[in-house]
Amino acid sequence: MRDERERQETCEYVIQQAREQDVKFIRLMFTDILGSQKSLAITVEQLETVLEEGQVFDGSSIEGFARHDESDMIAMPDPTTFQVLPWRPRSDATARMICDIYLPDGTPFEGDPRYVLRRNLERAAKLGYTFYVEPELEFFYFRSPHSTERLDEGGYLDLTPLDQASDLRRETVLELEAMGIGVEYSHHEVAASQHEIGLRYTDALTMADAAMTYRLIVKEVAMRHNVYATFMPKPLATENGSGMHTHQSLFRGEENAFYAKDAPYHLSPVAQGYIAGLLRHAREITLVTNQWVNSYKRLLPGYEAPVYITWAARRNWSNLIRVPEIAPDRPEQMRIEYRAPDPACNPYLAFAVMLAAGLDGVEHEYPLPPPVEENVFAMSDAERERRGIGMLPSDLHEAIQEAAKSELLRRTLGDHLFESFIENKRIEWEQYRRAITDYELKRYLPIL
Repeated sequence: MRDERERQETCEYVIQQAREQDVKFIRLMFTDILGSQKSLAITVEQLETVLEEGQVFDGSSIEGFARHDESDMIAMPDPTTFQVLPWRPRSDATARMICDIYLPDGTPFEGDPRYVLRRNLERAAKLGYTFYVEPELEFFYFRSPHSTERLDEGGYLDLTPLDQASDLRRETVLELEAMGIGVEYSHHEVAASQHEIGLRYTDALTMADAAMTYRLIVKEVAMRHNVYATFMPKPLATENGSGMHTHQSLFRGEENAFYAKDAPYHLSPVAQGYIAGLLRHAREITLVTNQWVNSYKRLLPGYEAPVYITWAARRNWSNLIRVPEIAPDRPEQMRIEYRAPDPACNPYLAFAVMLAAGLDGVEHEYPLPPPVEENVFAMSDAERERRGIGMLPSDLHEAIQEAAKSELLRRTLGDHLFESFIENKRIEWEQYRRAITDYELKRYLPIL
């Protein structure tokens, strides 16, 4: 009853804000299973009805969404996500709301990625935890979507004149903040024309919504300046790819459940189990955190991306999981960083599977293997085998095989989304296998 009353009050506030800010159009946004943002627009005259009843649409044409016998879907806006789009005209303004997807009978659609994350967050809540995340979404600026001509030759943290995209980042930060999204920092990344804007640590559902909005705004700002922004994991063969290193922690109320003052590295038993769960399930969740053929061009030695399934408690960038150092008097900062995901993943599903893997380790009290402080890439194969160090999948096909047999992944995603996602990735792999690449033509056509 209280939730219904709170929703009604929020809906009334949204209607009032729409009037006061001269809103004419509202985009109803949602995300398909691959992480592509979808939207349909309504006029402000329909707002009150849609807030109450939702908006019907045909889900049969959405990638992996509905079977033909259940094509009608309802997009139900979450009124707490109402924001006026700062890049649209202020007169007859356009706002947006993010939607949850329902079936006509009023039940949540199990193929909705936002619902999948909600369901896993509810499981964490029953165990007494709130899941907080801070993803680092890197991206490239190019001159156009048809080439990889870079804007600059800058490097990590470079300023002008090498970093020509400072104004683009500044404008993007201002629009993110205008949308209610907290920003910690922005800077040039390691590769030429590669950049990052850090979002402020918050709960996972809010952050997944923010990550989708972040990708949209980065592209919108770039487009206004006749530049193309891409979250493709590895657009340049000789440069670092773009990652989505994800900092994460569990809280009990105001208390960080990952922190223990006198434990080694300040890692509580909860944190140790969580890391152990991520390590144990890393191979099977990689299909979700790294979902594209191109994702595996990034996961190669020598480009600051993880390959081996290890963890470290110091500044060792070759590990899959890193435990950042914290100030002695700041236990709320205790967190772990999972370094495999890339920014082209579906953030709702990526956060859900990382949480599920970590909670599995907490619930079953998996033992945490010793940290690997040495450079894993410099070890011999025999040394890695002796120490039981596994590897992430080397390509999309291997990732599909690991995911397809994962009970944890099926349980986390639900049968519908699990099967749709696997099938979609199998189709992508088959299309990739049939494609003739430029490498093959340049390498073999002149000599064979």
